Amino acid sequence: MWELTIAVAKGRLQADALALLERAGASLPSEAISSRRLALEDESGRYRFIFVKPADVPVYVEHGIADCGVVGRDVLMESGTDLLQPVTLGIGRCRIVVAALAGVSLASFGMLRVATKYPRIAAAHFGARGRPVEIIELSGSVELAPGLGLADCIVDLVQSGGTLRENGLTEIEEIGVSTGRLVVNRASYQLKAKPIASLIAALRQARGRGIE
Repeated sequence: MWELTIAVAKGRLQADALALLERAGASLPSEAISSRRLALEDESGRYRFIFVKPADVPVYVEHGIADCGVVGRDVLMESGTDLLQPVTLGIGRCRIVVAALAGVSLASFGMLRVATKYPRIAAAHFGARGRPVEIIELSGSVELAPGLGLADCIVDLVQSGGTLRENGLTEIEEIGVSTGRLVVNRASYQLKAKPIASLIAALRQARGRGIE
């Protein structure tokens, strides 16, 4: 029987997360990774991995279905869930930015229309500045919104900024940096202290440098 269940965000973080976990001693057979199974046991038998959408990782961990999870800071900021974050993994580095059409000054707008996949982050950012906004929540292709007149600006996650430039957008300001985090359920941290401490130590060593 496995000691810990770890929820891993599918998508952009998955490959780097699995590579880091393998260096930390939690290895999955390559044939298992390439399968369509969403729950897999590692080769040591100590860990069970479940693969879920990024936004669902905090939910599974907060409710105790998974003891730990690997997910981006952007997802955690948006979710508002109450989880421990003992390790910054240093993978999947991206930035959360405000962007608008090149040459457009947001100061000229009254009520700002903001298109985003991150309504909580966007509302908190502009609210802290006392700026009235209308949040337009989208699930994808956020970069299209300003050019099509749906929004005055966007709040989105960027890596190189190439997609912004290709759609005529320029960065206005950076809200924060997002990297992969290990998150832990608060009850599991107490009840499964030894295996969780072992995993944290192994991940710290696998990273090869200090953590937050």
